[in-house]
Amino acid sequence: MILEVAILDVKQGEEINFERDFKFASQYISSINGYLNHSLRKCVEVDSRYILLVNWEDLKSHEVGFRTSKEYLKWKELLHHYYDPFPVVEHYETVFENNK
Repeated sequence: MILEVAILDVKQGEEINFERDFKFASQYISSINGYLNHSLRKCVEVDSRYILLVNWEDLKSHEVGFRTSKEYLKWKELLHHYYDPFPVVEHYETVFENNK
């Protein structure tokens, strides 16, 4: 499993619109083969900062399956105009996990 992590800095004053559009856009990412789940979390210290966490079966599911799909174009149209600056997206694999 691969965890995609993106810190999203949303233009100030656009947070409510972003959250609304993100919920709608979630249908597109969740329809991709290899997608497992995702969550959006809002920063406590910075009102306009969010973190997107997406679990994928493998890196290819995100980099090829999603990013080359027509669903990605819809995702991009709905969300990319909210970001300033544009987010860096990184991928992580689990080294250790404690579920207690």
